[in-house]
Amino acid sequence: MKLKPFMGIHAMPPEEKGIHTTWPPRYCGGNIDCKELTKGSVLYLPIPVDGAYFFVGDGHAAKGDGEISCQAIECPMEYLELTFAVNKEMKLELPIANTPNGWISFGFHEDLNEATVQAMDGMLNLMGDLFNLDRVEAIALGSTVVDLRITQVVNGIKGVHAVLPHGALKLA
Repeated sequence: MKLKPFMGIHAMPPEEKGIHTTWPPRYCGGNIDCKELTKGSVLYLPIPVDGAYFFVGDGHAAKGDGEISCQAIECPMEYLELTFAVNKEMKLELPIANTPNGWISFGFHEDLNEATVQAMDGMLNLMGDLFNLDRVEAIALGSTVVDLRITQVVNGIKGVHAVLPHGALKLA
């Protein structure tokens, strides 16, 4: 098995007052556990509270898609380089990412089907923004170029990510 380190938790606090666990993934991050969020990735998260209060943790050396039992190869991370910027123009309902392999949109819900709909809806919106596609065009192309992957099923909240590989579509 080849090790490919990544951080599992990338979190902003939700806007509801109180103490919040980082255990479940949610609209503003949390235990996303997406092995594609490696060095060179840019993760875009909604910022629900003033000040952001970003948290990162849960180092993994390796994990499969669809984490099913809280068993990954966990590891300490001694050095992590993060850069932060606020994009006030960007309006997000769920996280998206630009990774070395492609664009990713996420869906999180107790129901795997609903998480899938959220991930695909996010990808269709992203395809429209990136490639100036209307919804019908994005749906037609999405069936041929977007991969749906189960991120995790272990935390009560299921995670699905839709992946659009770089180069799969080009601007005309």
